[in-house]
Amino acid sequence: MAKLSIKGLIESALSFGRTLDSDYPPLQQFFVVMEHCLKHGLKVRKSFLSYNKTIWGPLELVEKLYPEAEEIAASVRDLPGLKTPLGRARAWLRLALMQKKMADYLRCLIIQRDLLSEFYEYHALMMEEEGAVIVGLLVGLNVIDANLCVKGEDLDSQVGVIDFSMYLKSDEDIGGKERNVQIAAILDQKNYVEELNRQLNSTVSSLHARVDSLEKSNTKLIEELAIAKNNIIKLQEENHQLRSENTLILMKTQHHLEVTKVDVEAELQTYKHSRQGLDEMYNEARRQLREESQLRQDMENELVVQVSMKHEIELAMKLLEKDIHEKQDTLIGLRQQLDEVKAINMEMYQKLQVSEDAMKEKNEIIGRLEDKTNQINATMKQLEQRLQQAEKAQVEAENEDEKLKQEYVNKSESLQKEFSQKEKQLLQLETDLKIEKEWRQTLEDDLQKEKETVSHLRIETQEIINLKKEFLKLQEKNRQLKRICQDQEAALQELASKLSESKLKIEDIKEANKALQGQVWLKDKEATHCKLCEKEFSLSKRKHHCRNCGEIFCNACSDNELPLPSSPKPVRVCDSCHAILIQRCSSNVP
Repeated sequence: MAKLSIKGLIESALSFGRTLDSDYPPLQQFFVVMEHCLKHGLKVRKSFLSYNKTIWGPLELVEKLYPEAEEIAASVRDLPGLKTPLGRARAWLRLALMQKKMADYLRCLIIQRDLLSEFYEYHALMMEEEGAVIVGLLVGLNVIDANLCVKGEDLDSQVGVIDFSMYLKSDEDIGGKERNVQIAAILDQKNYVEELNRQLNSTVSSLHARVDSLEKSNTKLIEELAIAKNNIIKLQEENHQLRSENTLILMKTQHHLEVTKVDVEAELQTYKHSRQGLDEMYNEARRQLREESQLRQDMENELVVQVSMKHEIELAMKLLEKDIHEKQDTLIGLRQQLDEVKAINMEMYQKLQVSEDAMKEKNEIIGRLEDKTNQINATMKQLEQRLQQAEKAQVEAENEDEKLKQEYVNKSESLQKEFSQKEKQLLQLETDLKIEKEWRQTLEDDLQKEKETVSHLRIETQEIINLKKEFLKLQEKNRQLKRICQDQEAALQELASKLSESKLKIEDIKEANKALQGQVWLKDKEATHCKLCEKEFSLSKRKHHCRNCGEIFCNACSDNELPLPSSPKPVRVCDSCHAILIQRCSSNVP
């Protein structure tokens, strides 16, 4: 039917030879056929009050895919007489035909099948290959010139019925083949001219766009050239200023160089004088060094003499035979001192093992030992004096002296060995203490790093726990929202069902009201008794008047109630015509 309608419209329009208007029958049938083609396989959309099935949805989508269609879409929305989506779709088809772009618009629409699947079923005409065939046939409508008045036409209430009698062949159609050939040639020429005109329009528009862009770029280049000239002038001024400043700086630097040259020469003279003084001081220091080295050599010689004297003193120990008793007392004192030295060494060893404070105590002990060595030296001097007195008793005490000498030598050797061992132990303890300090420092650093990592991990675990709590809260909130959404959907479904029922009842009431429009109201003075129960109206039995049939009932008899969406309470309905009853004042009720 679409092929026949398009073919018949083209042939009749060319034979008609004028601009078509909206009253032309083949054009009306073409719009009806196109409306049926667009409605084929259209999905049904649910709303609150009824089911919605309209072609305005897919046609409204064209303006998003084809920017040139925004103009006719805005014009259709602004038309004052259109109230339904079907009327807007019919107006859109007419405007697209007048623009000669209906084929372009629908071609953009059928290409996007993923978007069309929201509006059409999979077996719809627009989703199949036949839709592309119809779009190709619509290209031939570009030869038709149509002038349609959309503003004053009632497009909402038109009934689309296809007139098949227009497409039946007759004898005249069979005899007019030659005319059709001529018409086809004319159509081809017109299509060629229109296509050429369209291409020329596109080239002109592109050239206009290029001219505009070139003018804009030219203005921008002129502005940039002016800015560049200004910048060059500024840079030349700055260059001149910098050159003048450079000459001033050169003059200042030359003057400064001359002054510094004079200062350097003066400093060089002073340096030469100071160098001479330094040479003299160096010679004097060398002379003093030689004197000091000579004094050191003399001191070393004196030390050798003292050592030889010490050996002589050891030999003179043999002369201690006379003062045996005094020597025994001194030996007892020496033994006590040796015991004290041993005790001090033991205390030093224990204190070194306990803590670092043993070093200070060791220094004190060394001081004590030095004092005691000084005392020993003093006693040695006293012994020297006594040796001079003991020369007389040398022979008598020779044997005992040898024994004491042997004992003293043994003890002194043992003390030297113990002292060397203590020094070795002290050195070993110092090295162990250093190693322990370094090991402790490394352990403290590792412990600090471990503490930092533990604190970082605790912070991360706390953040993970907080995120988990927030996730659980969001899950609970999501469940509540889903529950609320389900309840709201159920409530909306119930409300829709009730509204549909009430709408049906209202339509029944309206039909009954139309049937009873000829009746007149009964006057209040004449209505003294209820029509159903035939009881007299009073304060307890109030009057309820039907606005359509004119019957008057009491409130006890008019028990039929109907819920309305616009009223918070159900209203009373007439028993005969089902219209809404109105409570009226009787003669005895204010």
